[in-house]
Amino acid sequence: MDSMAYLKDFRGRIQNNDYPGFLKIWEEYCYGDQPDGEEMVAILESVKKSELAKPFGLQVERGIPIWRLLPAGEASHSVLRLIFDLQTTNSEQLADLATEYLKNRYPDDPLLNEKLRLVGLRNREKFQGCIRDYELLTHLKEGNFVFHSAGWGTGEITSVSLVREEVSSEFEHVLGVQTLSFDKAFKTLIPLEITHFYARRFGNPDLLEKEAREAPNDVIRKLLHDLGPKNASEIKEEMIDLVIPAEEWNRWWQTARTKLKKDTKIECPKDLKDPFHLREKELPHEMAFHQALEENPGVHSIIQMAYPFLRDFPETLKNGEFKGSLVNKIKEMLSHEHMSDAQRMSLLLLLSDLDEPSSEKTIREMLKEMPRVEDLVRAIEIASHQKRILQFVADIRKDWADIFLDLLLTVDQNSIRDYLVSELNGSETKSALKQRINSLLVHPISYPEVFIWYFQKIMDKKSKLPFSDKEGKNLFFEGLLILLDHLEQRPQCKDQAKKVLNLITDDRYAIVREIMQQSSIEEVKEYLLLASKCGSFTDHDIKILHSLAEVVHPSLTRLRKDKDQGPTDENIIWTTQEGYQKAQSRIQQIATVETVQNAKEIEAARALGDLRENAEFKAALERRDRLQSELKFFSDQLAQARIFTPADIVPDEVGIGSVVTVRDSKGEQLKFTFLGPWDADPEKRILSFQSKIAQAMKGRTIGEKFTFQGEEFTILDIESYFDLKNI
Repeated sequence: MDSMAYLKDFRGRIQNNDYPGFLKIWEEYCYGDQPDGEEMVAILESVKKSELAKPFGLQVERGIPIWRLLPAGEASHSVLRLIFDLQTTNSEQLADLATEYLKNRYPDDPLLNEKLRLVGLRNREKFQGCIRDYELLTHLKEGNFVFHSAGWGTGEITSVSLVREEVSSEFEHVLGVQTLSFDKAFKTLIPLEITHFYARRFGNPDLLEKEAREAPNDVIRKLLHDLGPKNASEIKEEMIDLVIPAEEWNRWWQTARTKLKKDTKIECPKDLKDPFHLREKELPHEMAFHQALEENPGVHSIIQMAYPFLRDFPETLKNGEFKGSLVNKIKEMLSHEHMSDAQRMSLLLLLSDLDEPSSEKTIREMLKEMPRVEDLVRAIEIASHQKRILQFVADIRKDWADIFLDLLLTVDQNSIRDYLVSELNGSETKSALKQRINSLLVHPISYPEVFIWYFQKIMDKKSKLPFSDKEGKNLFFEGLLILLDHLEQRPQCKDQAKKVLNLITDDRYAIVREIMQQSSIEEVKEYLLLASKCGSFTDHDIKILHSLAEVVHPSLTRLRKDKDQGPTDENIIWTTQEGYQKAQSRIQQIATVETVQNAKEIEAARALGDLRENAEFKAALERRDRLQSELKFFSDQLAQARIFTPADIVPDEVGIGSVVTVRDSKGEQLKFTFLGPWDADPEKRILSFQSKIAQAMKGRTIGEKFTFQGEEFTILDIESYFDLKNI
């Protein structure tokens, strides 16, 4: 049986907890005459970590004869150390062997006899682990470093006493100097060389940080060498704050990741969850890639491997033999019939990168005849390939603008959207682009990511895109608040909601300041009403929004102060009976349930002590502020509320309670129901009567036309909400 087969078989028996089977192979293994030191170390380390270690302790010394065949060196030493870690017989023969071995290994140690006594080789009753323990005793000197395997982390030795048989150290995870007996030290301390990653991180973190900034791949090489394979998350855990500050980690890791890809000693994983490995020898990039190709990966894997490889290591193409083999491999893949158009196109683009002249001609021919280029672009997984296909399309297809417009709202990558919108913003297609963006504005909740992306585009002061004027920005800001309310109600959209909130509050509400400076008082009122419905805003946020509004429109201060005098016709909040009861129920829920729960949270958090650093206490207080703010808001709103009845609805004229059917400029029919803000549900086209589209229709009758956001609509029918409700 060959070496690798033995190791695999041993590990299989260990995994299955098959001790008889393991012992049978061990007996066979010990009769060998050409042992492999590294293999023996791997076998013994595997069994040491398993449940078979204890029974195997009675049999492990059968490996002594084969150990004697190993050449002197580190592997031989590791094998014998592991044999003594595992053995449980404590026989005279083993005691003699260990004593003789240590005397020969440390001939000039003045404390040799004392250390032999401490590791159990004088009375010879129990000396399991004696070689490892002797090495630890030799390492225990002031200024040396150790690692505490039971949770104290790295420590620096401050004093050692052979008389008291104890060692004192300062550890990174416990306060003050800790003193351990040698007996406990043998069980928990692992010696660290002064160059070990943990020793350097504890002993001189400033120097390690400096090196990590100057040569991040060298530091990660050291980490992998000393700690073994680690994935990205584990590397972060070992380095964040201790070596690289948390706020700088993402930027540092981006730089480090780029250098790791080019490090021929480090094997980078394909999946972020998988570990980085340190190779025994440096492996040229083209050789590593060639080895990956020899495993016969599928089309998808070839594309995912080849694209980043050609991007990151273009210098490898100077090797003509390697370049030729890669070209032949891709051509071989293209000869297979079973692949999608998207995969075929990506392979052709890779050939183009490899300077194959016929590839671009084939791409153009395919694109000329393809009926649904949009589907092809969406199916391609690499953004760079998507963009190149679009560049071909713009060059050879007369219908390129229609294709680009179709893709604008449905591609995933912002970089591709940026390209599409830049091409469509020309004089001949700008009107079509504006119409497409208008559909996004009318229904902001249909494409949340695209809406957020485009809002950021038009808020750029240099933007020349549609809706980048004052009116367009105001419309998009209103849509953003509607979108935030929608996202908050869907747990799966939590990250998108957080993104919108950060966008609004970033840089001391810079966007809000700009928008309100150019908004009418009615528009500002609508913003404040929409913001009050968004639970993401804290009480502090709402106060700031009101303050910013009052700076631009001082009359809002008077309106706010006069609220308690009762509603006027201007600020009546219309609502259905159901909406009114919903608001009342919310007030009752806050006052009788959530406020009581919050009071308990505050008391429980207070009991944790140190209120200045008590995150739970601060969070509970913030929740109390939000609840009080929401309670006040609904109470104030109820004072202004009026439940509308059939008598409030004017027949044949758009007003509160109207259900209006309209036809747009394309001939499509849309139906809108206009109720109060508490009843609004944009997904069902139930809108607040205070919304802009409702105000654009207000007072109009059947047959009249009106313009909203640059598009003309015709009113086809007006019905009563109550008539339809009772059907």
